Amino acid sequence: MAGTGDFFAAALAFPTALFSFALVVVVGYWLLMLIGGLGFDALHGGHGVGHHLGAGHAGHAGPVGHVGHGVGGHGVGGSVAHGAPGGHGAGGGSAHGPEHAIGHHGGVLDALGLGGVPATVAVSLLVALAWFISLAGTVLTSGAPARGGVFAVALVASWAGTRSLVRPLRRLFPEDRPVTRADFVGRVCVIRTGRVTADFGQAEVTAEDGSTATVQVRTPGAEPGLTAGRTALIYDYDPDGEHFLVAPFDPSPPGM
Repeated sequence: MAGTGDFFAAALAFPTALFSFALVVVVGYWLLMLIGGLGFDALHGGHGVGHHLGAGHAGHAGPVGHVGHGVGGHGVGGSVAHGAPGGHGAGGGSAHGPEHAIGHHGGVLDALGLGGVPATVAVSLLVALAWFISLAGTVLTSGAPARGGVFAVALVASWAGTRSLVRPLRRLFPEDRPVTRADFVGRVCVIRTGRVTADFGQAEVTAEDGSTATVQVRTPGAEPGLTAGRTALIYDYDPDGEHFLVAPFDPSPPGM
């Protein structure tokens, strides 16, 4: 029992106490995430949280834009697109979702060399290392000047340790590349208007991540075969007119 009492005394003494309360918050956060994730799986037949929460519909693009739909929707052709979490407005600015604030781009964490992973991961490592170092220093030292030195050492050592741990972890959290209009060139689209001409037409195209977007399409000449429901190949993008150029395309194998 004496050992337990000594442990709590050290954990609640300066400077460990500063990190002890932060560690309680960190542990509580991850426990809630774990319990919430397991509960979500149980209620939804084992499907992951990302499966349900990752899908969404993009909002409305700017005056000249078009609506993007689907997983982390993409607005194409607009000045600004406001999408679901993780969405992007292709060619016209990023969509801002709730996750943006704690994503990979924390300015302070990047400045400290701790970017490239979710902020929660970096902060959790920082707090845990600082707590362990300060606890060891508290046990080994006594007196205010020495404890002040422990506090400084804990801050510096935890930063250095977290920075070393974050480097290999960055491979597990690849940074999303914003979707651009060029990503749709070479893809097959489905015509959604009654006709496509040199100055009129819309089509629906599926991006690499499975999301869909309604885009403006045109043909250099008359293409009577391009009617609603027909497929076409996007082969170029006209930045001046802000539309894609398409040609008739049949994706079915020959002989079908």
